[in-house]
Amino acid sequence: MLNLPKHKIKKLLHTLGIEAHRYHPTASPLARLMAAIHAFEIDLIFDIGANEGQFAMELREGGYQGRIVSFEPLAQAFDKLSTLSKHDRAWLVHPRCALGDHMGEIDINISGNSVSSSVLPMLAAHSAAAPQSAYIGRERVPLITVDSMSQDYFAGSRAPLLKIDTQGYEWQVLDGAMTSLPKVSGILMELSLLPLYQGQRLWRECVERLESAGFVLWSLEPAFVDPINGRTMQWNGLFFRQ
Repeated sequence: MLNLPKHKIKKLLHTLGIEAHRYHPTASPLARLMAAIHAFEIDLIFDIGANEGQFAMELREGGYQGRIVSFEPLAQAFDKLSTLSKHDRAWLVHPRCALGDHMGEIDINISGNSVSSSVLPMLAAHSAAAPQSAYIGRERVPLITVDSMSQDYFAGSRAPLLKIDTQGYEWQVLDGAMTSLPKVSGILMELSLLPLYQGQRLWRECVERLESAGFVLWSLEPAFVDPINGRTMQWNGLFFRQ
């Protein structure tokens, strides 16, 4: 294989469902994220919608050594998240809760793949593109706001970043962070190009809201793609305050 021309090696990897890229900002989504985090000197990341800790682990694999605070509402995912983070002193897990626009309790729908779980009802466009994401249950969970606890975590941080992965509930998370946002340097959040959850706000509204709050759209990465027709249904939008 080492003696094959480069284009034939690529073709062989494609037949195996593999595509290899250099770890560089021009070729790798993780390298782009890490370059931006470094450029803006991000020293604290709120991992809202942490699931089992996949994003935090990706940050560590990319070389980020700053503080991470993870938030996760689902009991099973929370247990795995807590186990994964316990040997990392700079990675804290907040007590199990969902984030939104008020304090109280709320029902969250549990998806078959866990990562698509949401407070909001799932629409057919989502379940058709990812049948494994269909809801299989529901949990009642505590609901808090970013503003209710950010002051303690923000202490000592010069440049916090909020990562919001709440499956259509991002707008409500922002509503609950109105006093915290002026202290935030960056936001990474899902932007849906079409309705995937009932009542969610789409990408144009979210971009306009963050721009009006002083943030600039820095980069976009595909987050949810229909495997049948290749349609991009959701982006991860990275914003920074300038």
